[in-house]
Amino acid sequence: MARVTLQTIADQVGVSRMTVSNAFSRPDQLSPTLRDKILAVASELGYVGPDPAARALARGTTGAVGVLLTESLRDAFNDEVATTFLGAIAEELTPTGLGLTLLTATDREDVVPARDVAMDGAMVYSCDPSSSAVDWLIRRRLPLVFIDQVPADGIPSVNVDDRPGARAAAQHLVDLGHRRIAVVTSGVRGAHGLLPVGAVIPGGATDEGAAVIDGYVAQQRILGWLDALAPAGITPPVVRLAHGRPEDGYDGARIILAQDPRPTAVLCFSDAIAQGVVQAAYDLGLRVPEDLSVVGFDDSPLAARMRPPLTTVRQDVLAKGRAAAAALTRAIAEARAGAAPTPDQVLVPADLIVRESTAPPA
Repeated sequence: MARVTLQTIADQVGVSRMTVSNAFSRPDQLSPTLRDKILAVASELGYVGPDPAARALARGTTGAVGVLLTESLRDAFNDEVATTFLGAIAEELTPTGLGLTLLTATDREDVVPARDVAMDGAMVYSCDPSSSAVDWLIRRRLPLVFIDQVPADGIPSVNVDDRPGARAAAQHLVDLGHRRIAVVTSGVRGAHGLLPVGAVIPGGATDEGAAVIDGYVAQQRILGWLDALAPAGITPPVVRLAHGRPEDGYDGARIILAQDPRPTAVLCFSDAIAQGVVQAAYDLGLRVPEDLSVVGFDDSPLAARMRPPLTTVRQDVLAKGRAAAAALTRAIAEARAGAAPTPDQVLVPADLIVRESTAPPA
């Protein structure tokens, strides 16, 4: 079968090749009747439209933006916060015609999505800033937006106001009368483990060779918790998890609840971790909140489904996604116009939501 081209359709309709091209890419240049006739002939001949690669080359754009994730795509799709965030971005981008491409960081030299995938711009979402993938995006001079990252000069950023939110969560437990309060958090790197007293954590003392709390979000939340705990004279035992899945929270809780004396309350990096903590408490014969108060972070749909419903800190994930998409489309437009990026730093509020998983200590 002969290959159908724009010229084939033009010859069939009796118009110029440019007129046929306009029917697909600039429909406002044609009358509705003529455009409908061209599209009908194209359909009859089996022509689906201009080649996307050729069109991108002609325009100098790809029509795609990347979202760089440190975690695997499987973990991202199992995380309700991440899927809600990505959905908000996709919805905001729909009117612009831009599509979403998910990128994962990789150590392989032959496959480097951040280096090799064609895109008009990218979002860096809660990634290790030392990752080579982040470095590749910067070196490519792509329009960028950082989300849940340390703000960088000249790059727009969108963050949650994690520190005040975490402070409110810890203060809630202090006000209830808790003094044995533990922390189960998540880091970018490292295995499960109880951090030694004096470990390198923001706002805390240091111990040479001790583990560190990795990741900007984890650091901000630790700072917020300590803002409320330190004035009350509370030094919390801290368990750091390599990942943030419920099963990781379960493992972390088994470590923290083995402490003597056992904590009466636990502050969790996320609702997913809190779910694992609650399950571990039940398996140990503890009641929530009578024997153990648990506080999450995010206010994901999971928080309200849990039994008891989870006290948590709400971040507006939809607003964060919309803000990230708007910042990137603006950065792309500025780059096309040859203008310097507007390095706005958006801060999404974080508010304490008190439910039934917290109570005064027995």
